[in-house]
Amino acid sequence: MTTSSAGSDTGTGTVARAAGWVAPLCWVAVLMDGFDLVVVGTVVPVLKKPEEFALSAAGTTFVITIGLVGMMIGALAVGTLTDLLGRRKALIGAVISFSVFTLLCAFAPNEGVFGVLRFLAGLGLGGCLPTAIAMVNEFSRSGRSGRATTTVMTGYHVGAVATAALAIVVIPELGWRWMFVLGSLPALVLVPLMLRSLPESAAYLVAHGRRAEAEVVAERYGLELEAPDAPVAAHAGETAGATLGTLFTSAYVRNTVVVAVTSFMGLLLVYGLNSWLPTIMKEADYELGAALAFLLVLNVGAVVGLLVAGAVADRIGARAAGIAWFAAAALFLALLSIRLPIGGIYVMVFLTGCFVFSAQVLVYAFVSANHPPQVRATALGWSAGAGRVGAIVGPVITGALFAAGLAFPWGFYFFAVVGFLGAAALTVARVRPGRTL
Repeated sequence: MTTSSAGSDTGTGTVARAAGWVAPLCWVAVLMDGFDLVVVGTVVPVLKKPEEFALSAAGTTFVITIGLVGMMIGALAVGTLTDLLGRRKALIGAVISFSVFTLLCAFAPNEGVFGVLRFLAGLGLGGCLPTAIAMVNEFSRSGRSGRATTTVMTGYHVGAVATAALAIVVIPELGWRWMFVLGSLPALVLVPLMLRSLPESAAYLVAHGRRAEAEVVAERYGLELEAPDAPVAAHAGETAGATLGTLFTSAYVRNTVVVAVTSFMGLLLVYGLNSWLPTIMKEADYELGAALAFLLVLNVGAVVGLLVAGAVADRIGARAAGIAWFAAAALFLALLSIRLPIGGIYVMVFLTGCFVFSAQVLVYAFVSANHPPQVRATALGWSAGAGRVGAIVGPVITGALFAAGLAFPWGFYFFAVVGFLGAAALTVARVRPGRTL
């Protein structure tokens, strides 16, 4: 295909060369979210030592949750900024912000400064996920948005597993501070690659009246241009008034509530299980080594489940797939309350991982498919922000059950009810007809 003389945000030559870069670059950005999921848990045992921060129980809760609060605010704020400024600028800015404050965490002198830096890093990281998902959806070919969403989210679990493995090697040899130094290093490669090879979204361009540029990008990628559901604003200030408010108009308010509820339930399961599964299984009299291995098996199941869920969502729709996945997650979570031989429980944990983690990602796929381009990133930010509240609540409730001596089996019954509520909420969501120009 020859290169047109028309321009775009990154130049048509760059757009043509960048055709294979969008998904990998977004995947690495999401991988950073997986790093953040695990990294604090790996360093907290060291930070409790008197020669470090001497973290109390309250201090531990503070440093774990403050980053999640920052991610919640970042997801809500950057999602809207993404719809105002563009996917490309927002994603690059989020990666730079997260990486700078993550590096500074390595030099924190006490838990107060460390917590503040974790909060600031969370603000940047919170914007990575909704922006990356918006981009991969808008650069995916028609009928493959579900697969695009779930594939890019495999980066989340790869990042989590890789960070856990890295901690085993790095912390005993180099100390906890090096975990944050190493966590910031990907930006040295990722940001220059994004500046050179990441184009602006055609859906964003057409939603902002830049039709000629959008057509150039769409031609290079073989994409269909989407029609915005609202008049295109001429100025960013006018758009600011329309983005978040659009989610609460009569056309979208039902889905806005549904997305908040399902995302809350979905990330409650993700963070609750990742935080407490080994402890619950130890309470069920499984060996400690096996209990830790369950967490690895859970996340391996998550990667497999994501790949399957995307294909299913593209065939039957993200809403129908999400309902099925939440319901299956509820079933397998309840079945984990049954004591089985070690081989059987490994299989059960694997199947639980296949459905629990994919259920939340299918919510993101539903949001991408059912919101117009001018508010898509805002809606994804809303979904991620509401989910972060669940991410905070999940470990807290599970911890309370553990303190009361009820973690097994009632922790699994609690999680099963959460999965059922997620499925029930998604049944009332509205599906938006596909629109192209």
